[in-house]
Amino acid sequence: MKLLPLTPDGSTPVRALTIAGTDSGGGAGIQADSRTMALCGVHACVAVAAVTVQNTVGVSGFHEIPPSVVADQVRVVVGDIGVSAAKTGMLASTAIIEAVTAVCTEVGIGRDQPVPLLVDPVCASMHGDPLLHEEALDAIRTTLFPIATIVTPNLDEIRLITGIVVVDDDSARRAAEALHQLGAQWALVKGGHLRTSDKSTDILFDGDRFLEFSGPRIDTGNDHGGGDTLGAAITCAMAHGYSVPDAVAFGKEWVTRCLEASYDLGAGHGPVSPLWRLHHTENA
Repeated sequence: MKLLPLTPDGSTPVRALTIAGTDSGGGAGIQADSRTMALCGVHACVAVAAVTVQNTVGVSGFHEIPPSVVADQVRVVVGDIGVSAAKTGMLASTAIIEAVTAVCTEVGIGRDQPVPLLVDPVCASMHGDPLLHEEALDAIRTTLFPIATIVTPNLDEIRLITGIVVVDDDSARRAAEALHQLGAQWALVKGGHLRTSDKSTDILFDGDRFLEFSGPRIDTGNDHGGGDTLGAAITCAMAHGYSVPDAVAFGKEWVTRCLEASYDLGAGHGPVSPLWRLHHTENA
């Protein structure tokens, strides 16, 4: 794969912003976003929206950051440092979603804005533990999605947001259409959890055309943080000026390599790992 360039020492790298929750186990959330951004040659700015209490076995609780504090983090970072792309992850509540939507619009982040926005509508952990108050689903649909350049829900999140159960390519296309109708410029339906073949196929839709991105299905139980890592990689590529389809193609290859490099950790699911980049500094 063609890697994103690393910035020479002493030069200011491209900047991107992640607005999300923490993972105390280090495998997902802001930790996964920051790790991928760094290894893609991008300086990661962060706005913490929630603090989780979790490890490889599950999430035992989370604490929301006051919405005004979340918005202020975005405002001061963009005003001083500037960013070329942004993403959201766990936002936890309606009030935080509304605050993030408002501040992103204010500072020029989102579809039809100078800075593209990837929305990963995190609703629950891979163990099924809730990471979003149920009433906030409507805020995702009506407030956040309409400002998204691209949305990247997993299959469980698609079911919660659209009511569509994705079981094959036809239902994946219907889901992509339903997500797009909620206002996002592009909708990505990820096929990693749809185990119908030895390939993992993601479907991208812009209201007019369907694009498919396929990769090998990696047989590993260590896939914690895979969705965050994919979203962060797409965000990094957009920050480097890639079009959305080209950014998705890069992200698909990146997360496949991260799945191949995943490792055991704790008693549960270990994380996908972008650390393979440390040994591959040249384009390959």
